[in-house]
Amino acid sequence: MIPITTVKFGPEEEREVLEVLRSGSIAQGPKVAQLEDEFARMHDAKHAIAVNNGTTALVASLQALGLGPGDEVITSPFTFVATLNAILETGATATFADIRLDDFNVDPESVAAAVGPRTKVLLPVHLYGQMADMEPIAAIAEQNGLRILEDAAQSHGATYNGRYAGSYGLGSFSLYATKNLTTGEGGLITTDDDAIADTLRVMRNQGMRARYVYEMAGHNYRLTDLQAALGIPQLARYASIVAARKRNAARLIEGLAGVPGIVTPQELPGRSHVWHQFTVRVTEDAAVSRDEFVAKLGEAGVGAGVYYPRLLWDYDAYRDHPNVIKRDAPVAEQVASQVVSLPVHNSLSDEDLDTIVETVAAVAGGRR
Repeated sequence: MIPITTVKFGPEEEREVLEVLRSGSIAQGPKVAQLEDEFARMHDAKHAIAVNNGTTALVASLQALGLGPGDEVITSPFTFVATLNAILETGATATFADIRLDDFNVDPESVAAAVGPRTKVLLPVHLYGQMADMEPIAAIAEQNGLRILEDAAQSHGATYNGRYAGSYGLGSFSLYATKNLTTGEGGLITTDDDAIADTLRVMRNQGMRARYVYEMAGHNYRLTDLQAALGIPQLARYASIVAARKRNAARLIEGLAGVPGIVTPQELPGRSHVWHQFTVRVTEDAAVSRDEFVAKLGEAGVGAGVYYPRLLWDYDAYRDHPNVIKRDAPVAEQVASQVVSLPVHNSLSDEDLDTIVETVAAVAGGRR
C-alpha cells in the first residue's frame, strides 16, 4: 500500500529527544525556545509562540485579539472543523465566504461581501499548502479596520508574492502528526506585534509572568521540550522536505494531464505551494463517482483521502447553531463533492509515483 502520508524520524530527532530525557527536565524549556526562534526566522517573523496544538494556536490568537460574544469572524466553510471550533470557543459568531476553484481558498470578493457591522476578524485558511489571495484580503481588512488571523495549519513556509504565511497579522500553524513539520501534537503562532506576543506567552502559562504572579485568567497551552525536540531537526532540513514534495507534485501534474475527469491542482503565479496535500477534483467526466474513485484506489493499493467531504455547516453539531451563519457558497459545495487527495509526501519513490499515475488513470477511465 502506498500511504497518503507517512511519518519518519531519523537519528537527529533521536539525539534531540534523548538529550531532553537525560536532562531530567521535559516540560517547556530551552528546546521550546529554540523551536520558536528558528521557526520565527524561517517565516521572517519577529515572534513565534509555541502552544500545545494547532487548535489552541487558533483559540489563543482569537483570545489575544479580544474576540468575544457579539463579534463576527469571516472564514472558509471548506476547511477542517478546528477553524470553526476555535471561533465558537471564544463565544464569537462565524460567517463564511465562498472559495475559488483555482486555490480552494476564500474568494476575496466573497469576503468583501460578507463584511458587516459586527465583523472583527478575517480568518483565511491557506488550504493544502498554498496561501489564499492575501493582497486583496489585506486591503479589505485595512479598509474596514479588521484584524487578520491566518489559519496556516497546512502551510508552513508557503509564500505569497515573497511574503510568508503568517505575516499579515497573526499566523496559526499546526504541528500535528501528518503535517509537513510535525511534533506529534503542537502549534505555533507568528506575529510582529510585541504586545500580542507578550499576551500569548503569559496566557499559555496560566496567566503567570512570574511564578504565582497572575496577570490574567490564563490557560495551560504549553508545549513540552520533548515535542520541540522532534521539530528542531526538521526545521534544519525543511527546505529539502518541501523541495521533494514540489518534485513529486510536478510529476503527478505532468503524469495526470489529460486524464478524463481528473483536474489537477496548480501552484498559482506569485505563490510558493508547499504541497501538504495534492488534491485533485474528480468531475462528471470520470468513469466513476468520487467515492468509487477513492474505494478503487484503495483496492489497488494507493492511499487517498477526502479533505473535506462536507462544508462546516453541513453537520448536525453546527447546522442549527446560533453562532454559525450560513451563506451561499456554490463553489465550496461543488469542491466538497469532488476533491480527493493523493500521496505527495517526500518518502515516495519514482516507482510509487508511476504507480499512482497509472492507477488514477486506470480508475478514472473505468479500466479497474
